[in-house]
This record gives sequence, structure tokens and C-alpha cells, in this order.
Amino acid sequence: MLLGRSISEWLFGLPIFILLAFTLLVGTGEMLHGKLLKMGEAMFGHPEVGVQYFMLRDSNPTPPTCKLITDVDAEVQRQLTAAPSQSEKDMDSLFGDQAPLKPEEIKSSIVSANQLCQEEIDNYNKVAKLQTTGLKAYRAFETGFFKVFRVGTENRPLTLLLMVALAAIITTRGSHHVVIRPPSTVLDYRVSSAAIGIASVFAEISSISYYRLSSKAGIAIEHPLTHYIWITLFLVLAGISLKQIVFPPAHLKRGGSLGQALLSIPLFGMMGMITGGYFFAHGNWPELAIYINQLLELPSIFLSLSLYIWAGMLLKQSSIVDLLMNTLRPWKLSPELLTYIILLIAALPTAYTGASGIFVIAAGGIVYHEVRQAGGTRQFALAATAMSGSLGVVLRPCLLVVLIAALNKQVTSSALYHWGFFVFLLTSTLFLVFSQITRRKRAAVERPLVAIPKMMREMVPVVPFFVGIALVVLGYEYLLDSKLNESTAPVIMPTIMLFLLVFDKLRAKKDPKLATLEAEIHKDHSDHRQEGVERSIRYATNEAIGHIGALIMLMAMSLAVGGLVERSGVMSLAPTHFSSPWAAMTFLMITKVILGMVMDPFGAVILVSGTLAPIAYSNGINPIHFWMMVLVAFELGYLMPPVALNQLLTRLVIGEDEVSKADHEVRNKSFYWRYERWILPTAVMTVGLLVTAYLPLAVERFDALKPLAHIIAPAESDVGGSAPPADTSSAATPAPAPAAPAATPAPAPASSDTSALDAAAPASAPASAAAPAPAPAAAGSNAMAEVQALTDQWAQAWESKNVDAYLAFYAPDFKAANGEARPKWDATRKRLIEGKKSIQIEMSNVQVHMEGEKVVVAFDQSYSSDHFKDESKKLLTWKKVDGKWLIVSETASH
Repeated sequence: MLLGRSISEWLFGLPIFILLAFTLLVGTGEMLHGKLLKMGEAMFGHPEVGVQYFMLRDSNPTPPTCKLITDVDAEVQRQLTAAPSQSEKDMDSLFGDQAPLKPEEIKSSIVSANQLCQEEIDNYNKVAKLQTTGLKAYRAFETGFFKVFRVGTENRPLTLLLMVALAAIITTRGSHHVVIRPPSTVLDYRVSSAAIGIASVFAEISSISYYRLSSKAGIAIEHPLTHYIWITLFLVLAGISLKQIVFPPAHLKRGGSLGQALLSIPLFGMMGMITGGYFFAHGNWPELAIYINQLLELPSIFLSLSLYIWAGMLLKQSSIVDLLMNTLRPWKLSPELLTYIILLIAALPTAYTGASGIFVIAAGGIVYHEVRQAGGTRQFALAATAMSGSLGVVLRPCLLVVLIAALNKQVTSSALYHWGFFVFLLTSTLFLVFSQITRRKRAAVERPLVAIPKMMREMVPVVPFFVGIALVVLGYEYLLDSKLNESTAPVIMPTIMLFLLVFDKLRAKKDPKLATLEAEIHKDHSDHRQEGVERSIRYATNEAIGHIGALIMLMAMSLAVGGLVERSGVMSLAPTHFSSPWAAMTFLMITKVILGMVMDPFGAVILVSGTLAPIAYSNGINPIHFWMMVLVAFELGYLMPPVALNQLLTRLVIGEDEVSKADHEVRNKSFYWRYERWILPTAVMTVGLLVTAYLPLAVERFDALKPLAHIIAPAESDVGGSAPPADTSSAATPAPAPAAPAATPAPAPASSDTSALDAAAPASAPASAAAPAPAPAAAGSNAMAEVQALTDQWAQAWESKNVDAYLAFYAPDFKAANGEARPKWDATRKRLIEGKKSIQIEMSNVQVHMEGEKVVVAFDQSYSSDHFKDESKKLLTWKKVDGKWLIVSETASH
């Protein structure tokens, strides 16, 4: 021990705490720098003279190098009489004889150059004149701050790798990897360590091969340090495993069976041996390392996951969850009803952690304890704990949804969150129904007149925590212009937890009553709850290290499993076309459950996005419908053997002794009660999956279910043309029309008079043979005016729910952005439009331009129906087909 800390804490715990805090500060720094830029603009920007703060950030404005030509006519004559240079002669020989420039063309060029030069001089003079002492001081502070936090921003992959490497070493030393059955004998321990060792050796060989391959490529290695860290990490893990094989812990039992020992192999080791063995057998030595390195391609996602794990461990150290449970106890709820309420409450932190397993790790012990306190059996309490993190993964601001939206341009996170809320209501209600059907005895809920006063008294110590949460959230929003959402939550949530933990410990220290309550809580949580701020944060960090190492290394190997699936060609065996969406959905649903059984969600999403998602789109399954099914299927997979990740994490936090007691007390009961902890959550999520997968398809097919269309079906703005193209940056802001401004009419509103539009732009009127051919510019102007009028008619047909007229605007070869075949797309649009009571379409910022034979119309679209509102940037591409302008593509971005 050194200064009250072990060597392990100094070498691993403290560095990881610094990395976590550094990541937190970098995220906050980005928000703060954005605020500094806004303040700089407010204080030093001068819009009246066209100077903005970003123009003043250069500490040494460079004078323009151009020179004004005062005697334009003389320069024209000089250029006319000057002999051509050798380079100009060479250019002439390359492109053939060039016509000599005319004096007026040279003069126009000189005048334009003078204008640009004068603008540069004027801007320089303005910027130089505004170089005040106050500006210089503020600029030095702002740019200096930017340089500091930019180091962290640019080195996120390195930060992630260092954190994971240190955490993986601690996890392996302490045997904290995720296993189906923890080792209890020497044989178990040696088999488990050997598996980790073999996986590490495979990864070591692959990492060295990957480094050599990169070195021989003839191009400088972009980040050689990452290669060195990976190689060192796997070498250290192999060494730790070898030591554990030779020197197993003395407390372990002797003997054991090989069959039981195989169940003690960590999932990380199993995946590493399988993927490494496959790649090596096929001569692909660097392949394993290449796929593991994909972890560093999404550093923000996995750093956010690390911060969420840390926040969860900080939550365990505070008493806020216990205080919240105290507010429910006066109602004397049955175990089933209490569990239902807990699941509803747990959905929010699950959504903010982004992975169901993190909540099980953070609060699973508390959930189990409270259900037991309410009279629930051990089996039921285990089922509740395993499922406590399964419902919130479809809610805002879940990281998994952010990843799906990032990898799949056919969907947006806002649309997924919108429909995820209905899926959450479905699965939570199903749990209430199932638990009530199987409950053992009825319990009388306390009368409101008795329960409410007691509940209000228990709310008193909880209120300051909510006030603290509100202060942190409002502080970020108003001081840093950063609202709490899926982008900022990874930074704001750990900050909230740190604030609450400090407040909780300091308040308990000052208040004798709270100190007594804290002591009672410690009795129930003596295995992890610490006293004091520093001890609590240190313990939470040390606890987070093991989970970061276990989960993220498991995710890294899951990426390798995904690579194995891709390389093996298994996905190519999957049929790409099915007889109906029902058959396609059945195949995809079963496949996703199997993936959920063996892979972590982040790796599985990456695999599915590139392999199975296109199959769903091409078979007429709406992308949002598909991904909602995928999320529910994954959660079902995490509750089912052979892996059942959430069940494994439940065993980890509850302990083997308690699980053994649960199995022992029901050994003589019927099948359901013996396996309730497996059957109950599996049954709930299975029914939820079947409803999520098939109900939207049934609504589409059966007339009796048509009234549900406006509830079940995705909104129009989320399908058809909702998917942005691969690169929408230029599409969102099209180039201005080449025609003269007067040639392009002002955009008309979507509700303009159709007769006037028809008179102005007869889409099908043949051109007169006697009429002279228009000039190119005039023809382009006429085409743009005609298409803009047609765009207004298209919007009005949609708004008036005239489906036949609406669909007539689309070309026969129209390609839907979600991959649906045209007949299927037509049927979907017809069902969606007719299922709405009212539709309103508003277009603004309309811009029209020609692209060869096509006309592109870009505008901001505001869509609203009786149950949904959405705003997007819409892009319609029109082309003449048999003399008519028709839509050939439609895309949108949010």
C-alpha cells in the first residue's frame, strides 16, 4: 500500500480515472468552446461592415499579395502585344490552335481581378483596424483553450485504446471476463485461463502480422503507436494467463469435470479462439487484428459507453435509488406490481446508458433486493433483475439507436425513438400482464389516504437530488448552449452522477438522520457502498474498470465474429428474395435472435447493417419497422441460452450463492417455477417480438386492421423518400440556377390555385412544330418554372390525399430510397396517405436548378398529420419521360 492505495490502483485505477475525467473534460470543452465562439461573435463581430469573429481569430493577419492595376487600358495593350511564353505554346499544342483573346475579354478579366483584389484589401484593412487590446486578450484565451481540448478531440482513438488496454489487464488479472459459469475448481480456472491465453496469442500473432503488412505497404503508418499498444496488450494478457495456469488461487477446490470447465471459458476467449483459428486456417494472419481495430473507428461511441459505465458505478455509490424505493414502500405493492414500476423507472437510465447490460451491472443488486423485500421469490427477483435493462434500449437517447442511424441512412434517430416509445409501451405492458397471470397470491394495495401522506414524507429527501439534476442540466443548456440529448448525454450524465454523489455524501455527513439512513443502507450494501466522497469515487472507478475491460473487449471480439461471418460467406447463403414480406421478416427475425444470443449489440448492429439490412429493404420491409424488430430481437437474445448476456450479468451482480439458493428452493416444484427466471423474461420479449415483427405487416394486408394504420405505420416522411443519400452535403444546398433571376418565378405555396398552375405549366402540352426553338437559357428557365409548378401540384395532391394524382407524379422507373420495389412502394404510400385524417405540407426556401436533362428541386419541408410532425430537407429530381416531367428520385435529410 502507498498512501492508502494499492499498487494496482496507482498503475491502473488512477490512470483510467484520469482518462475518464479527461474524456469528460474534452466533451465539456467542446461545448464551452462553442459558447466562446458565440461570445466572441457577440462582443467583437461587426456585421454592419461584414466582419465576423472567425475573421479576427488570426493573430497575424496577412496583407494581400495582389496588386491593383490602375491603368486598365495600358495593361490590355501590354497583354495583347506580349509574346506567348513557352508554357503557353505547349498548352496551345496540347489543345490545338486557340482563338486569340479579344481586347474586351482581357479588360473584363482585369476588372474582375481588380474587384477581387480590392475586396481582399478592404477586408484586410477592416480586420487590421479592429485589432484591439480586448480582442487580442479574448482571442488568446479562446484559441489557447481550443488548442488544449483539441488534443483530446484528435486523439480519441488513442484515449480509448489506452483505457481499454489498462482495463483489460485488470479484468484478466481478476478473472472478471463474462462467463456462462464462473470457475469454482482448479480445472475450471486453468481451462478458463488457457482460453484467454490462446485467444491472446492469436490476437498477438495477428497484430504483429497486421503491423508488418502495414509497414510493407510502402506508405507511412498513420498511427504506429496503436499497433504497439495492441501488440503489448495481448502479450501481457498471454503472460497473465500463463501465470494463472501455473499458479491457480489456493481457495479453489481440487478436481472438477472437463464439461463443467468448458462452461467457465469467458466469451472473450471463446470468440478469440474461434475467429483466430478460422482466419489462421485460411492463411489470413492479419485479419483478426484488422477487425479488432474497427473498435477505434468509432471511438466516440465506445468512449461514451465507458463514461456511462462509470456513471452507473457512481450511481451505485449514492443513496438516490434507495430513497426512490422508499417512496414506493408505503403503497405495499405486490412484487409483480412493484417490479412493473421498477421496469418503467429503469427504462430511463437504461436509455441513457445505451446498453441493457450496464443498468443490470449498476442497479441490478438494488432491483433484486427491493423485489425480495416486497415478498418476491428469488426466481422472480432474478427474472426482474435480468429484464430490468431490456426495455429502455428503444428510448431516447440510447447509443445503440445513434449507431444504427449513423450506419444506415435509410432511418433517422428521431424516427426510431418515436416508434421505439410504442415498442416500450408494448413490452412493459406485456410484462405486467404475464406477471399478473403467474402471480402466486393477491396483495391488497394500501389505501391512497394512508399511502400518499407517507409517500410525500419520503419524497422530502429525494427533492434536493432532483433539484441538483435540474441545475446541472440547466447549467449545460444555458451556460454552454448544450441541451441534454443523445449527443450530449455521455458528458452530462456522468457530471450529474458526480454532482449527486458529492451532494449525497456531504449531506449525509452533516445530517444525523441522513447519516443513520446511510448506515442502514450500508448494511444492505456492505459489499460495495463506501463512505466519503473520495473513497466512493475511487471505488466506483475501480469497479468500472473491470466492466469496461470485460464489455469492450467482448465487443472488440464481437467485431471479429462479424468479420468471420462476412468472410465465411454464410450471409451469401441467405436468400435475398422471398415470396412475401412475411417470409422475409420470419427469416430475419430468427437470424437476429441468434445473433443476440452470441454477440454484443454494437458489433451485431455493425454486422447487420452491411449484410441483412439490405435484404429487408429489398423485400419491402420498411427500414424503421426492420430496426425496431432488430432491437427487440437482440434483447430477446440477451435473455436466452446459450449465452444470455443479461442473465450472466445478473449472476455476476447477485452472486453465485444467491443464484444457487434460488435454484435449490424450487427444485421440487413444477417446470415453470423451477425455470421462472428464464421463462418469464423470455416469454415477455418473445411475444413483444412477434407483435413488433408481424403487426405492421398485418395492418398493411388485412382490411379489418386498417384503422390501426395511423398508429402502427411509420409516418410518410419516414418512408419512401426519407433516406438521405450517401452524401447530402451538396444536395442540401444546391448551386444557384444558371438562368437569370427574373426567369425563375418566386416559389408558390403548396396550397396555391391549381388552375393557375395548370395554365402556367401544362405538363403534357406538346410543343408547337412551328414555334422556333428557344435559346438554351430560356429553355432551362421554362423547364425550371414548369417543374416548380409541378412540385406545388405534387405537394397539393399529397396534402389533399389524392393518391392517384400523387402517384402519377412518379416515373415508372422511380427508385425508392428505402429499396422498395415500385408496386410495393405505391401500395405502402397509398395505405399511409389514406390512413391519415389530415395532412399538411409546407414548403420553404425552394431552390430549382438544372442538372443536364434533369431538374432538381430542393426545399425545406414541414410535414404534419393528425399524429405526427416532421421537418426535413427534401430533394426531388425530375426528368422528362415521354414528354412529361416526372419524379425519378426523392431523398430527404433531417
